Amino acid sequence: MHFQIGDSGMKINYYPETDSLYIDLSSRSSVDSVEVSEGVVIDYDAEGQIVGIDIDNAKSKLDLQELVLNKLPIQSQILSTQP
Repeated sequence: MHFQIGDSGMKINYYPETDSLYIDLSSRSSVDSVEVSEGVVIDYDAEGQIVGIDIDNAKSKLDLQELVLNKLPIQSQILSTQP
């Protein structure tokens, strides 16, 4: 499943084959990663800004049946079940 906010904004991708969820916060490249808790990794760019969040074993950590967006200042959103 793929969910995108805006044309080049935040993207949320779920990979069922590995049961992982990746929240892509930026188009900048990751140069460093830190595991902040078991199976949760934060990716950082060269300036130390967060560019992504990787969650392993997502089904056991998150309710993937529902995504609720509240009061986000977005102009467009794309929802797809295609990879």
